[in-house]
Amino acid sequence: MNVFFNLRGSIVRQMVEDRPAAGNTKGNRTEGGKEAAMSPPRRSSSSLGDRPSTESLQRNNSSNSGVILDIAALKMAEVDTEVPPLPPRYRFRDLLLGDQTFQNDDRVQVEFYVNENTFKERLKLFFIKNQRSSLRIRLFNFSLKILTCVLYTVRVTLDNPNDTNGNPCTIFRNSSWPNSSTESPEIHWKLILWVTRPDPLWGIQVTVALISFLETMLITYLSYKGNIWEQIFQISFILEMINTVPFIITIFWPPLRNIFVPVFLNCWLAKGALENMINDFHRAIQRTHSAMFNQVFILICTLLCLVFTGACGIQHLERAGKNLTLFDSFYFCIVTFSTVGYGDVTPQIWPSQLLVVILICVALVVLPLQFEELAYLWMESQKLGGNYSRHRAQTEKHVVLCVSSLKIDLLMDFLNEFYAHPRLQDYYVVILCPTDIDIQVRRILQIPLWSQRVIYLQGSALKDQDLMRAKMDDAEACFILSSRNEGDRTAADHQTILRAWAAKDFAPNCPLYVQILKPENKFHVKFADHVVCEEEFKYAMLALNCVCPAMSTLVTLLVHTSRGQEGQLSPEQWQRMYGRCSGNEVYHIRLCDSKFFGEYDGKSFTYASFHAHKKYGVCLIGVRRDDNKSILLNPGPRHIMAATDTCYYINITKEENSAFIFKQEEKHNKSLPVTGLYDAPSRLPVHSIIASMGTVAIDLQNPDPPEETGKLTLPTENGAGSRRPSIAPVLEIADSSAILPCDLLSDQSEDETNQSDEEGSVGSDFVKGYPPNSPYIGSSPTLCHLLPQKAPFCCLRLDKGCTHNSFEDAKAYGFKNKLIIVSAETAGNGLYNFIVPLRAYYRPRKELNPIVLLLDYQPDNHFLEAICCFPMVYFMAGTIDNLDNLLQCGIIYADNLVVVDKESTMSAEEDYMADAKTIVNVQTMFRLFPSLSIITELTHPSNMRFMQFRAKDCYSLALSKLEKIERDKGSNLAFMFRLPFAAGRVFSISMLDTLLYQSFVKDYMIAIARLLLGLDTTPGSGYLCVMKITEEDLWIRTYGRLFQKLCSSSAEIPIGIYRTESHMFSTSESQVSINVEQGEEHRDRKESWKEKTAHRNSSASEQSEHPLLRKKSMQWARRLSRKNTKPSSRAERISQQRLNLYRRSERQELSELVKNRMKHLGLPTVGYDEMNDHQNTLSYVLINPPPDTMLELNDIVYIIRSDPLAHMPEESQVGQSRGTRNQTRFGSETRNETHL
Repeated sequence: MNVFFNLRGSIVRQMVEDRPAAGNTKGNRTEGGKEAAMSPPRRSSSSLGDRPSTESLQRNNSSNSGVILDIAALKMAEVDTEVPPLPPRYRFRDLLLGDQTFQNDDRVQVEFYVNENTFKERLKLFFIKNQRSSLRIRLFNFSLKILTCVLYTVRVTLDNPNDTNGNPCTIFRNSSWPNSSTESPEIHWKLILWVTRPDPLWGIQVTVALISFLETMLITYLSYKGNIWEQIFQISFILEMINTVPFIITIFWPPLRNIFVPVFLNCWLAKGALENMINDFHRAIQRTHSAMFNQVFILICTLLCLVFTGACGIQHLERAGKNLTLFDSFYFCIVTFSTVGYGDVTPQIWPSQLLVVILICVALVVLPLQFEELAYLWMESQKLGGNYSRHRAQTEKHVVLCVSSLKIDLLMDFLNEFYAHPRLQDYYVVILCPTDIDIQVRRILQIPLWSQRVIYLQGSALKDQDLMRAKMDDAEACFILSSRNEGDRTAADHQTILRAWAAKDFAPNCPLYVQILKPENKFHVKFADHVVCEEEFKYAMLALNCVCPAMSTLVTLLVHTSRGQEGQLSPEQWQRMYGRCSGNEVYHIRLCDSKFFGEYDGKSFTYASFHAHKKYGVCLIGVRRDDNKSILLNPGPRHIMAATDTCYYINITKEENSAFIFKQEEKHNKSLPVTGLYDAPSRLPVHSIIASMGTVAIDLQNPDPPEETGKLTLPTENGAGSRRPSIAPVLEIADSSAILPCDLLSDQSEDETNQSDEEGSVGSDFVKGYPPNSPYIGSSPTLCHLLPQKAPFCCLRLDKGCTHNSFEDAKAYGFKNKLIIVSAETAGNGLYNFIVPLRAYYRPRKELNPIVLLLDYQPDNHFLEAICCFPMVYFMAGTIDNLDNLLQCGIIYADNLVVVDKESTMSAEEDYMADAKTIVNVQTMFRLFPSLSIITELTHPSNMRFMQFRAKDCYSLALSKLEKIERDKGSNLAFMFRLPFAAGRVFSISMLDTLLYQSFVKDYMIAIARLLLGLDTTPGSGYLCVMKITEEDLWIRTYGRLFQKLCSSSAEIPIGIYRTESHMFSTSESQVSINVEQGEEHRDRKESWKEKTAHRNSSASEQSEHPLLRKKSMQWARRLSRKNTKPSSRAERISQQRLNLYRRSERQELSELVKNRMKHLGLPTVGYDEMNDHQNTLSYVLINPPPDTMLELNDIVYIIRSDPLAHMPEESQVGQSRGTRNQTRFGSETRNETHL
């Protein structure tokens, strides 16, 4: 490398400084001289001649190849006494700009790395430093050593100790050995020192020895570092000298040609050359095998060298004794080293016996060290997990799971959900985790079901080496999960973000599935293919649980893979129905490829949804146009189905796994008249779906829907064909006049007309718009009910008055609706997603519930700025374990209490103890406020069995036994029969981990879940809400008729039922209906129970008696609880009565405690006196039940209502213009795409 330093600036400065002095010494500075100074410089011949040229300098300095300096310009001032004037090009502007156009005579050339130009360095580069050339040299050296060993074997094979023609002296050999064992055999030492070596063989051996000697001396010279003795006393150098120098000497002294040389020792040199060759090979190809492979290779080579050395040494020494062959010596070494020791072949002379002793001692020292190193590396490799082979990655499909710490619950949830899909059975799962494998996880991965498909690698996703071990670039997908058990969730998100960046940098084409905890960190991983934000889904689901009961259970069942076979062997009717309906999932298919929906091409969406449910039992919930990426839930009757549309439906399995069985219809058409075809009981809509091994057989008795009439024929009761009020048919093409307007469109006018009746009502002042302030980047804009003006921060405090109002408790506000209380540790940005679904524009204003945030710590102004625009949203500092805080925030006026899992309790010394504080506090509130609906979030789903715990309830014990039975069967939803989960009272965010896993097969699941939860709002897409079945609605009778009623009247799509049944929990088996409450409450419940039972008798004959109170059910409970059924004696009855008195007194004590605290705080106790215990009920969710499912009183139906803003009439837009005028305050901050 040549570097030129420009010294022009320094030269010119020196010249300018010397010019005045030179002018003074000469004294001839005249005006004419000034003109001469402006002329170009003229140098004398002497000056030009004295200046050495660049070529001469280079020739003179050729011996010094370091730095070449051109100092001619530096000596110019000394050579010339008079400095010539500067040429015109040497101007001040040129000096500043650094003009480089002049001749490069004054540059200095610097060469680097000149020390590598020596002959020794070039040889060292070729023989040692360069990987490829060094690899060739070592391969040649290895071949020479193997050749010498082969030549030695050939020499032994051709050798005959009895032949003495080639020896320099005559050797006499005894023909017989002594018979006595005490006499030692005679040793012929000359047979040990001299061998028979043919001349051709000698010539080859000498040539090979000479080459080896020269190579060894050259390598020694190149490796010399100042200590010659260190090179000489190396074992490899000594062995080389022993095996090469004697052959070289025989060249000059022929009598020594038959001297014995232990050439077999070259096997150890070959072993070292092979190890070095492998290392050079790895360096050359920039790859490396594992240390385990290298150690196994070294161990094998060591064993081979020991056996070969022992066999050759014993064979040679026994030439002076028993004269063993090389094969006999090899056989003896194998038998000896394997510790078998047959004794049929043994050395007879003491030199060979001494060699055996030496070899055994060496083996006892070397081999244990090798095995110890191998065992250590094996243990380390078990921790690290080894590598995922490149060949397997190219031939087999695999996914990578990156986690911070792997827990057994997380692993089993992932594996059960991932391998639940048939097409993923051949996939491998490579787990990349930086921590050591857990003992429980190791035990699970050793099960044959997982050991052949799951590979654990210990490593970091931030290291390219570990990503290469996992073959990330060949993976089908990469799942990056956050550690929710970390105390600092923000730090856990930061780790997840770095892992996602590292994976995207290493494998840009690998699809990423990222789980993030906090919503403010979501935009950092926006590039990922699928992202699930835990707090977004959690708070939105908890919010919908308050207005749509058991919404968390509904979504959890939809995102879990199940065949609907849970609970089918139970004698309980609700468990069989609940388990069968839990197998429904969301699937998709193109309309042109579908038998479910193919015949509805050109029909309205509502028409297709109803008739598909009536005919096949599937529920069409959404659609996506081929030219649009947005999924629309229930786009309404104005959406006309096209052949290229993608349909999203709920069913027990996808259509591709369904078998259609069509019956002959011609015979029925000939024998039965067309008008009476739908009057027969056997012509009911088909609803029975039989799921078996992923295949569904559907009995299609009449696949064509009736065209003559739109009315459904009800099932006859007791043979009577009585009719109920008819339902309008669902039209193929939407008719604007036939569809009732949505209540949301008339909500504004309704509030205006009722404003005079409700004086001081806050709801009349609400406006609709987009929230002006979002607490984090990436939140979806949602049209909400807002305040005309932002509320001051002081007015958001519930328990303290301010200058604007003097209210200090919830009672003083006089709310019309029940409160929703949220207990959280901090006011995180996720709470924003709790408020938005409850203030969405489609919620009727008269049904908006006040929201009270009970926070452990004071919220910051950033969060208050985001929520101050929402109506009836307050906060209060307090905890749920403080009774005064609960009473002040209005818990006796609340309908729902949401207990959010606290971050500070998520990490505990024992993992499953993280929920201990939350469970105990909720149990206390469960006892203090029995009618309050408490929705609890837990860290671990297995702890839900402690919610509303009843220690002596035999029915709960029976459900526990049922859960264990389902878990043993391999069910992914073993906890689904727990009453708190079935009723939607408990939720764990880990249940939604399967949402991310399912998106690998169903890439639309996250989008549909966000639409159902209200996290995203797509124009034209519907929203989820509920309706309650009242006594006026019981004439519909069946779910299928309700489907038709909703589709024909309001274009709403039902997707499930939330059913609540009365149940008297027992504390002993001898007394099933025992009551532990006060006598007045018992009589009230008894009367209400009789009324409900009578109502069921009038509605359905097959449900005359509640299934939970049947004798068969109690026998099942007794059998599972394994208790002795003995008749109750008088002593037992007395003890039970005492227990009832004790419990009544306990209830009274709790009631008095609450009333005393309320009086102390100045709160009225009227509301608490009205609270009754309504917890003796059993609730569960039925997803997409069969059409002939009977409706019951107080059933809550989940419906997807079409978007009221999608097709608004012009009149309604004009009528709503007055309402939007109130938004002048937020006009600049909200969106104006939608006009209300």
